[in-house]
Amino acid sequence: MDFANFQWTRQPKDYLIQNGKVEITTNPHTDLWQRTYYHFRNDNAPVFQMETDEQFFSFTVKTDFTESSHRFDQCGIVLYLDSENWLKASVEYENDTFQHLGSVVTNHGFSDWATTEIPADIKSMWYRLSRRQDDYCLECSKDGITFQQMRICHLLEGAGKIRFGIYACSPEDSSFRAVFTDMAVTDCKWAAHTGQQPDV
Repeated sequence: MDFANFQWTRQPKDYLIQNGKVEITTNPHTDLWQRTYYHFRNDNAPVFQMETDEQFFSFTVKTDFTESSHRFDQCGIVLYLDSENWLKASVEYENDTFQHLGSVVTNHGFSDWATTEIPADIKSMWYRLSRRQDDYCLECSKDGITFQQMRICHLLEGAGKIRFGIYACSPEDSSFRAVFTDMAVTDCKWAAHTGQQPDV
C-alpha cells in the first residue's frame, strides 16, 4: 500500500507510518456520530484515507487494539465523504467482559448503529469494505482469511468519487494506540447478486 496516496482529515497529534504499518494514538473526546438517539453531533476523529472513482473494488485492513481499555475506545475501517455522509466498522471497547463489534452508516446527517457483543479478550480484527457503485458491503474476519458479512448498505452520496481508509478515536477521557497493517486494495470480493432479478 502506497501511503503517499493517503491524506489526513483531522491529523492526530501522535502517529507513526512506517514499513506498511500505521499507528494512531487517539486523543480524548474524539468520535464520529450524527444525531440519532443521542441527539449530539461528534465529528472530530482522525481519518486517514485515499481517494478513488473506481466503482468496483475491495479494501482490506487488519486492526490491533491491544491497548484499548476504556469505554468506547475504537478503531477500524472508514469511508468518510463529509461530516454528514460516511460509514465505519470497528470493535468498540465496553468493559472487561465484552465489547461491541459493529458498524455505523450515516446518510444526510443521521447515523445508525448495527452491533453484536464479542468477548473482551479479542484484540485484533480484520475488516473488508467492498464497493459496487453506490452500494457497499462491510465484512470482518478474525484471521484475514474467512470473512463474515456485517452489513450491506447504501450511501446516498456514495455514487461518485469517494475516500476510504482507517480511523481511530476515544469518545471519553481516554487514549490508546491503534495499529493498522496488511492494507490492500483488490478487485471486488463482493460478488454480483445471482438471486432475484433487479427491478426494471
